Amino acid sequence: MQKEHVKGAGKQAKGHVKDAVGRMTGNERMQAEGKMDKAEGKAQQKMGDAKDRMRDTLKH
Repeated sequence: MQKEHVKGAGKQAKGHVKDAVGRMTGNERMQAEGKMDKAEGKAQQKMGDAKDRMRDTLKH
């Protein structure tokens, strides 16, 4: 597992928390930040997936 997978999962978790807190408190800015963090986390995990595929391809 690459660092990108772990970092991406952490960013997604942080985003979920911010999104939920923003929704509960009515803070639209925090909610938007949470959604951005979730999107960045997903992108980071996709980057990790791509690196894994590249490494597997180069092994063979």
